[in-house]
Amino acid sequence: MVRNIPRSAWLIGAGIILTALTLRGAVTVVPPLISTINHDLPMGTAIIGILGMLPTAAFALFGFLTPYVIRWASLERLIVISILAGIVGQVARVFAPNTPLFLVFSVVAFGGLGAGNVLLPPLVKKYFPTKVGLMTALYVTALSLGTALPAQFSVPLADAAGWQFALSSWAAISVVALVPWLLAVISPRTTPAPGTAPIPPSAVAGPEELKVHSRPGQKGGAAAPRMNLWRSPTAWGLTLMFGCTSLNTYAMFAWLPEILTQAGLDRSHAGSMLALFAALGLPMSLLIPLLAAKMRNPFPVVLVMLACFVAGYLGLLLSPASGTWLWVSLAGLGPGTFPLSLLLINHRTRTHLGAGALSGFGQGMGYALACVGPLFFGLLRQWTGSWTAPFMFLFATLVLLGAGAYIICRPKMLEDDFAR
Repeated sequence: MVRNIPRSAWLIGAGIILTALTLRGAVTVVPPLISTINHDLPMGTAIIGILGMLPTAAFALFGFLTPYVIRWASLERLIVISILAGIVGQVARVFAPNTPLFLVFSVVAFGGLGAGNVLLPPLVKKYFPTKVGLMTALYVTALSLGTALPAQFSVPLADAAGWQFALSSWAAISVVALVPWLLAVISPRTTPAPGTAPIPPSAVAGPEELKVHSRPGQKGGAAAPRMNLWRSPTAWGLTLMFGCTSLNTYAMFAWLPEILTQAGLDRSHAGSMLALFAALGLPMSLLIPLLAAKMRNPFPVVLVMLACFVAGYLGLLLSPASGTWLWVSLAGLGPGTFPLSLLLINHRTRTHLGAGALSGFGQGMGYALACVGPLFFGLLRQWTGSWTAPFMFLFATLVLLGAGAYIICRPKMLEDDFAR
């Protein structure tokens, strides 16, 4: 029960939720302000495409590296470092004198966010193993809120105080999120919630066994098998589900305002539609983990989300200026597969070490796949002069999303892929 959770677990819970609130603001605050930033820092079509690709590329690189770093630093210390990197990058980029430096400091910010993406699932697994569905729902809801608010308020803030203030102001939330983690790091009494007693080393694979290998695991006398995630159907299922969900989401983050302004909507209205697209993640983030946590195989939920994606995209392609709110709403319900994929990281692993390995591989490889979305979407638009080819590309990725989801939704643990 809630009253049995120790104070230290409340501290960790607050840290998880506040951190999730910071993980997308540096991304979604930019697209509505592209035309404004362009007056000071030139941004053509190619730069917009690269800027749309950078978040997922940074999430992929730093997400993939994070599980290796876990071997020499605790989860709590790593989350502190990741938040600090996010703060530095967000503040420094507004002082960049040219576009390349703006992109470089954006990578620093996105790198911190990418590490945070990977660290939150194993932190939930470590401190709240009996409340995974609830905690996943809460932190993904916070993530969705932190995605929508910057998109909604970026234009008003920029009009009132300049685009530099609009971009850097969201770093203040990161400063607040840093506080509980600093307290957790310096406090010797931070412990998991009830039912989360430390797992003895002999009961689980150590960091070396959970390491992502590029070669097949060698035979040995370890209690747990080596986990070569490159050969794991479970890991690749998560990668396709997570990666294609992110690809579609970030393609919309980068190009939805442009699609709508070219259809005749003004800049503020297009920004509001982007905020609507992001805000629909709020109810989905809260409901999907709680619902799916009770299902042995949540694949039917994925089919509903895929139908929403398809209907929304067809509306945006065929009639973007008429019924816009409906098409954006349907497309915004599609990424409900995102909180489901995060829930499955913990529901398809037995320990927080396994969750960390699967989180790093699935999110690292998934974001690597996703990073081509905004760039290729924009290139197809440039090459063909219409939005038809870009949307056909997104429809193809939805097929891959469904295939990956079918695999990861099966009631099979990651560790079972390596059972001797």
